[in-house]
Amino acid sequence: MDRTDEIEETPAGPSPRSAKLKLGNRADPFLVVCRCFSLVTSLIAILCVVVNVLAAVRSFRDSHDLFDGIFRCYAVVIACFVVLVETEWGFILKFSKVLEFWAGRGMLQIFAAVMTRAFPDYMAQRKDLLLLQNIASYLLLACGVIYIISGVLCIGFLKRARQQKEISREQAIKDLEEIARRREELEQLLLEHRNRDDDV
Repeated sequence: MDRTDEIEETPAGPSPRSAKLKLGNRADPFLVVCRCFSLVTSLIAILCVVVNVLAAVRSFRDSHDLFDGIFRCYAVVIACFVVLVETEWGFILKFSKVLEFWAGRGMLQIFAAVMTRAFPDYMAQRKDLLLLQNIASYLLLACGVIYIISGVLCIGFLKRARQQKEISREQAIKDLEEIARRREELEQLLLEHRNRDDDV
């Protein structure tokens, strides 16, 4: 009986659950801002995809210029690639190491913006599509310039370092969860052992 009381009164220290909560509640504001900017860039790139698809359809349908339609198709592919890069999908970055750097992403986005803006003169007849094209191209151009400036200032390197720190924190949380699970199992085994001793 004394041994049982001694075990129950032993200070357990900070529980893994409380430590997990302390680690999990901390979100890096810098990474949140970077993710929001990537989301905005992806949405703008999707807008460029829509504009170029509409322009390609109009070129092929009205037979204005076959080469312009083909050019629009290439612009769609590049704008889609911009969206994939912003998701930071490992498969894409594995084969395009230069796009891990923000300056490289910025140049790709500026290239997609220039291709989107390069509409023929006959587009002046469609004021709505021309306005949409101007908005999409200049917004993506602005994102590309911001990426290049941030890359020169090594913001991308800082982001990757903080991402690695966040991954380490997530791994620590998983380890704490595993420790908590094992602790519950040991407590259950200890309780069963005590019950057997009481029965004896």
